[in-house]
Formats: sequence, C-alpha cells, structure tokens
Amino acid sequence: MELFGFDLLNLFTFETISAILFGTFAGLLIGAIPGLGSTVTVVLLLPFTFAMDPLASILLLLAAFQGSEYGGSISAIVIGIPGTPSAAPTVLDGHSLAKKSSPGHALAYSLIASSIGGLAGGLMLLFFSVPLADFALNLSDPEFFLVALIGLIVVGGLSSRDVTKSMISVVLGLMAGTVGVDILTSAPRFTLGQNELMEGLDLIAVLVGVFAFSQIFIMISEELNVNYITDVKGLKTKITLKEFRGVAKPIGIGSITGAIVGLIPGMGAGPSSWFAYTFVKKASKRKSKFGKGNPEGIAGPEAANNATVGGSMLPMLTLGIPASPAIAIIMGAFIIHGIQPGPSLFASDTDLVYGIFYGFLFTTISMFILGKLVTPLFSRVLTVPNHYLIPIILILALTGAFVSNYLIFDLWVALLIGVAFYFLLKLDFSLPSFILAFILSPIVEESLRRSLLISDGDYLIFLTRPFSLVLVILILLIIIVISYTSLRKGYKRKHNDDETASGT
Repeated sequence: MELFGFDLLNLFTFETISAILFGTFAGLLIGAIPGLGSTVTVVLLLPFTFAMDPLASILLLLAAFQGSEYGGSISAIVIGIPGTPSAAPTVLDGHSLAKKSSPGHALAYSLIASSIGGLAGGLMLLFFSVPLADFALNLSDPEFFLVALIGLIVVGGLSSRDVTKSMISVVLGLMAGTVGVDILTSAPRFTLGQNELMEGLDLIAVLVGVFAFSQIFIMISEELNVNYITDVKGLKTKITLKEFRGVAKPIGIGSITGAIVGLIPGMGAGPSSWFAYTFVKKASKRKSKFGKGNPEGIAGPEAANNATVGGSMLPMLTLGIPASPAIAIIMGAFIIHGIQPGPSLFASDTDLVYGIFYGFLFTTISMFILGKLVTPLFSRVLTVPNHYLIPIILILALTGAFVSNYLIFDLWVALLIGVAFYFLLKLDFSLPSFILAFILSPIVEESLRRSLLISDGDYLIFLTRPFSLVLVILILLIIIVISYTSLRKGYKRKHNDDETASGT
C-alpha cells in the first residue's frame, strides 16, 4: 500500500475515536499527578485494550503516552513539581513564569510546543518507518542480536547515573526473560515446578509490579499525606501570535532533538527534554533569562518530550526493539493481540501500520483540543491528597495484573516484583534497564543461538557480514563513550571530594 493510499475513513469509527479521546483524557489526568508519569499511565490503561480492536488499542495507549507528556507540565508549571521526569526542565522557567505572569500563560506555551513536537514525531514516523523497515528486511539473526545488544548497552550505560547498578538491572532483566520453556529444546527453565511459569513471567504482571506496585509502595511510605496546595486561578491557556513567533525556533530545536533522541533505546523523553533545554539555551539570545520565566525554556523541552514519542515508535515498529519503557508496554499490547512488531509487519498488516501512522497524528490533535479544555480542571486535581489517589491506582493495578490471564498467580508475581523493586529503587537500581532487558531477552537469546546454529558455533559470523561488522564497530564506539563518560564522572567526583577534604 502506498503512503497516501490509506483510507482515512478507517480511523473514523466510534471505537477508534473513543479510544483516542479516552486515552488522551486519561493521559492528561494521570500525567498531571506528580510521581506517576507516562509509563505508569500506559500500564494502568493496558487492561482496557484486551477486548479492543488492535488499532484502537494501540492508539489508546499512544494517546495516553502523548497526553501524559503534556500532562506532566501541568504540575511542573502550576506547583513546581514535575508530573513526569521529562517535565523536570519545564519547572525551571515554567513555574517562574506562572508566578510572574499566570499559570495559563505558561501552560499555553507548553501545550502549543507539545502539540507541534508531537506532530513532528508523527511525521517522522510517517515518512521514515517504511524506508527503515525495507532496510531491516535485509537483516538476519546476527544483526538483530547486535541491534538488541546495542539497546541493552545504551540503556545500561547512558540512561542511569550509576552504570554498574544499571548494568546489573540489565542482567536481572535478561535472567527474568529466560523463565519458561526453552524455545529450541522445550526444556523448562526456572519454573520452580509451577505450570503458570511454563510460558514465562507474564509481561503485564511484570510491568504492573515494576511500575505500578513499586510506585504505590513509595507513595505509601513517603508521600501518603502529601496534598499540593496551589492557586489555580488564571489557567486559561492562550498566547498571542507574536509570542508564538518568539518561541518558534526553540520549538523547532526541541522537536528535532526529541525525534532523534527517541530513536535511541533507553534514552526516552527525560534525556531528550534536558538535551533540548541545553540546545535551546545555547542558541538563545536571552541566555541570562533562563530559569527566570523565559518562555523558550518551556517550549524547547516540551516540544522535545512529545516528539520523542513518535521517534521512539520507529525502532519498535521496524526492528521490534522498544526504545523506552512506555513503548515496551505498547509493544506488549501488540503481542497480546498476536502481532509481532518488526519489518515483516509492514507486509503482513499494512492497514494496521498506516492506521497507527495517521492515528498518531490524530492523537496529537486530540491532545491539543482536550488540553485547552481540561487543563484548568486537571490543575485542581493536584489538590487531591494522595491517600485518596492511592486506592484508585491500586485497584487499577490489581485489575491490570489479573485480567490479562485471569490468574491469581499473576497477582502474586506482580506483588513480589513490586516489593523487590521498591527496595531496588531505594538502592538506585534502574527500572528502564530492567524492563527493556526483559522485553529484549527473547530477541537476544534466540537471535544469538540461531546465529551460532547457522555458523556451527563460529562467532566470526558477527564479523564476516557487512551489516554485522558495522554494528560491532558501533558497539565498540558506544562502549568507549560510556567508559570515558564514567571515568570522567569518577575523576570529577574524586576531585570534588579532594577539594572538600582540603577545605575542611
């Protein structure tokens, strides 16, 4: 099917439109609540997709992802606490502008930048997915193993402050992914005699445990009585054409930055928004105004975090490699519906692929329209104490863990994983590293073993194929960068410690 040959009327069904609107509404609402974030948002909505049409279910989750990225800026601007990690840079100028002018003025910059960034990510997805998928058809098991390995190395080495603990998280994720029957030998592995584990740890149970239950335990232990009090007046989101022109350049920088960073597994919206803030500040003629309510400091990172959503969909759709935890959950929705993302998807289910492309653009439009309408309402949600929110989140999490297979066993799995990750979070281990490794574990193992079967155990297969050799060189370069960065951080830390010691 040609790019412009898709019948857009396929998107205008009651189920699809309802899914986009509901996903956007839920994303805006949950994203505005500090501490939850886009990943938890997508996890909590995943159970709603089980009985839905595949296209509607994917668009619901994408709409929630998009909506939550803007929703995170609502709390960042109104109360100075980011609702999502990617909204952290927005606090610097957003909250300052809200206090100096009005929250609505700052939120208008965020909403417009987020919408344009989302459209930029959607257009990148629309025009670059097919060429990348065509290229991916030339790849085989050795290349897929190396691409997945790059994802693991990047997420373990670049997406965390503590490389060692992040790499340990990667190993734990790979180990968790080996539970179940060996696909090549049919031998059970680490099942502990439980029939429920013969097909491996349930993806939904793991996701709910890692992201929802662990966060609930943190909220109970640290934030049970938190109640954000704020002045919610002046929330009408509106700026003039002249004000928009003043932030057009930062929006462009943020959109390009977010779309590109989204392609890199393990980076996600958080790093992309900080990169965009840095780039926008360097390109600005008003550097001294940053941190004091400069609209450029809002527009750049907000465009970036929404552009990242579209960018991060590219490697998942074309290679079957999720670029972020939220995209890994959306990939889980594909698998639940019996669909395997990857280059063959473009030939086997063309209507679904193009439906996602064009539907993604509609999710951005939906975010803009609903954002204009409900931002004042959701700003007031921030005044609801956590002891009212926690039971609602808990019920949604329990429902999500149970209805995927209707097994009480999965609830126990989610609970145990949630408890484990509550302590692992306390020790600064990495959730994204674990979950991406868990998702990639079957790809890594099966591609490696099939490659060695083809070559009779000769590891030179990874060096004798042109694409494989390029990927091996890329892996070596990434390792060098990670090692240099780690050593530099260690040197700076030691230098600061020495200065502190000499000063005392």
